[in-house]
Amino acid sequence: MKAALHPGRLLARRYRLLDQIGAGGMSVIWRARDEVLDRVVALKVLAPSLAADARFRGMVREEARAAAQLVHPHLTSVHDYGETVDPDGSITSFVVMELLSGEELKLRLTEGPLPWTEAVQVGAQVADALAAAHRLGIVHRDITPANVMMTGTGVKVLDFGIATRIGAPDEDEDGETFGTPAYVAPERLDGAPAQPSTDVYSLGVLLHEALTGRVPYPADTWEQLSAALASGPPPTLADLPDLPPPVAQICLRSLARNPADRPTARQVATALRDHSLPTEPPTATIRVPTQPLPPQSPAVVTASVPAPAPATASVRAAPASATASVPA
Repeated sequence: MKAALHPGRLLARRYRLLDQIGAGGMSVIWRARDEVLDRVVALKVLAPSLAADARFRGMVREEARAAAQLVHPHLTSVHDYGETVDPDGSITSFVVMELLSGEELKLRLTEGPLPWTEAVQVGAQVADALAAAHRLGIVHRDITPANVMMTGTGVKVLDFGIATRIGAPDEDEDGETFGTPAYVAPERLDGAPAQPSTDVYSLGVLLHEALTGRVPYPADTWEQLSAALASGPPPTLADLPDLPPPVAQICLRSLARNPADRPTARQVATALRDHSLPTEPPTATIRVPTQPLPPQSPAVVTASVPAPAPATASVRAAPASATASVPA
């Protein structure tokens, strides 16, 4: 009989489960204590039905390996990958991650769009994280508000569960497309290989939603997305008159249908960061009144100053002394 997950259970003779803090279709997230390093971590435990599939466990292990290479302030740190074999032979597969404290951007957006200055800051930090991943040849493939955590030290990009290498096939063996339809780049519907530009499109959708409270092409299924892309009007930010034009331009360029027309994640980060930093305060001259010093007796300073030499070079004159009176 498979051992159930419960508070107090020890996985891999190291990770003590404390309490469940999240769940999804593919995994359950637990808070746990690493008893070797004496720290609290997050354990992403794969659903039993998926952990039974060696191919799927391999995908999760590759996710952990890829994410562990990424050391960046706006990427969630991955510490370990582990598997335990239960008495009945079943396998528990899990990824050990940095435990974060904060709020998902998805939940934050239920209250409406962000102030444009905050939206730009979030977009710049996500773009920075993506640029770091792209430099290592990794495409995230699922940039959505549900995978962005707002923390006290800035945003953190989560879940590299469907990340892959640049140039890898974008579909699984059954021809299925990964991702969240409303955030998926148009070319992915045609099975184009994974490229950094697909992440940039998703970033453009996320930024558009953070600014306006809505995605450019609402869709819950691939069919709805195809229909929205075919008939929907092009996205616009014209209803945000206070938004700096360069911010609107970089967002809309990220949403270009042609991947070649999109900027890189690094270019997006640079453009947004230019409008997210506080302006330098104007300098001012401050006049401080001073009290006059009490009068003192003048001091006499004597300096020896050489007199100019006469026109005849063969005759040398003795130096003359000059006396100057300088108040102390």
